[in-house]
Amino acid sequence: MLMKKEAITPEVTIYDIASHLGIATSTVSRGLQNNPIINKATRQKIADAAEALGYRRNNYAVNLRTQRTHTIGVIVHELKSHFITSVLAGIGNVAAEAGYDVIIGYSAESAVKEAANARNFFNKRVDGVIASLAMDTKDLSHFQPFQTRNIPLVFFDRTEDHPNSTMVVIDNTRCGYEATSHLIARGCRNIALVTGSLKRNVYAQRYQGYVQALQENGMRVNNDLIVLNELDEQGGLEAAKAILRMSPRPDAVFVTNDFAAAICMRALQDEGLRVPEDIAIVGFNDDNVCRLVRPQLTTIQYPGIEMGQIAARNLIDHLEGNTSITNASRIVVRSQLIIRESSLF
Repeated sequence: MLMKKEAITPEVTIYDIASHLGIATSTVSRGLQNNPIINKATRQKIADAAEALGYRRNNYAVNLRTQRTHTIGVIVHELKSHFITSVLAGIGNVAAEAGYDVIIGYSAESAVKEAANARNFFNKRVDGVIASLAMDTKDLSHFQPFQTRNIPLVFFDRTEDHPNSTMVVIDNTRCGYEATSHLIARGCRNIALVTGSLKRNVYAQRYQGYVQALQENGMRVNNDLIVLNELDEQGGLEAAKAILRMSPRPDAVFVTNDFAAAICMRALQDEGLRVPEDIAIVGFNDDNVCRLVRPQLTTIQYPGIEMGQIAARNLIDHLEGNTSITNASRIVVRSQLIIRESSLF
């Protein structure tokens, strides 16, 4: 037995709202756009009628007229870290206030996936892109189509110089210097470094700060004390094993990621080392884990929400014609050392 098809309810239009209220369609159109030409009371009546009748704004038609989608594409290399989720929160808050939607692309530390995200955003006609580069990204050619079409680009955290784009960063070199100098000031003289690939700007710069602090204090750089690793759970465990094999054993370690630092610290404690009495530890990012571990972790504050807000405002200001991006520019966000028990003795 064939089932009877239900009749499809036709879409409510501005003509229906105008007929319902007994006003001109042009008034309805302006009211739905919140145009101040229409008085506030009438705008509210129009909004109430639109909701009661089930009116849906035809964004597709609006986009065709304006050549804008009011959408921002954001490419991130991971989704699990407190820092990245904070950046996304900052971007989302600013974008929502300005009437922009946000779509997120996840590269999973892959340059190939990053390029696929960029192509997808380009095809979706996003108005602008905010991106943090994958670990193995060497070539930024997948962002070239945006530049060709004058679609603004803002890079944050993991960046590379790119024409007509903005970079939002912290001073990673200074932060690496401050973390290492703090350990030296506490009396540490055999300081290990655990960091990510030096091919990526953030880790190369933190390494430079570590080296600078040692050299300024008359200490030599010992490559045997430097561990280049993934900064995840497995990487933290492997870093702890490497530290335990070092002879003489380090009296301090600077780990350029809080989660890896917490895992490393726990593994060292499981082997009987006391923190900070036997080995002092400094992390990086000020993730929530810093306050959950014992002792609490000394770290570098990385203001993710502020970074996201600055990146989004910069992009939207450009889209709204308030600023122009004519050359690569660099915005440095303030950060600071937060001293806790893991380095106090």
